[in-house]
Amino acid sequence: MSSREAQAQKESTVNGADDVEAASRTFAHEPGEGEPWWWMGGLATIKATSEQTGGRYTLVEILVPEFPMEESLLHVHHFEDEGFYILEGEMTFYVGEQTIKARPGSFLFGPKDIPHAFSVDSGPARLLFILSPAGMEGGIREMGDPARELSIPPPPEEPPDEAEMGRLMSIAAKYGGEMLGPPPGR
Repeated sequence: MSSREAQAQKESTVNGADDVEAASRTFAHEPGEGEPWWWMGGLATIKATSEQTGGRYTLVEILVPEFPMEESLLHVHHFEDEGFYILEGEMTFYVGEQTIKARPGSFLFGPKDIPHAFSVDSGPARLLFILSPAGMEGGIREMGDPARELSIPPPPEEPPDEAEMGRLMSIAAKYGGEMLGPPPGR
């Protein structure tokens, strides 16, 4: 167990003191509210952070354009499990050895240490990432740029060069992630 996982587990212990603390952390966001970042070609709006949830989970609303699996990035999280709840669009997920089609109302679970990727077959797609324990929002902040508007960012003029990929991979590693390349067989 990593130190971040141990800390999250310790923080998630429920007792009388935690109930009082949880009540003091109550918060709400209206539609369009949160912390918006242009991240990995999409708009990532952080809705719930480690600080707000006592380390239990991070919730991020994602808006991404249509793109094929060939442009997807197979990656793995070593610190947290990840859930995906589809709000809009049609998507294909590659999780471990499974290929799963998803549409609005679909939920998928990606356990930590299992490589995964997704594509947007019909979009744009809007979905929720639920990451537990919390902390991945730090990676989004470090990899992304503050969104100038609540929309998908303009496409990059060229793909990331070797130096930029090295920077992204270093940040991913800091947060327990690995970028593995395209999904197998793609």
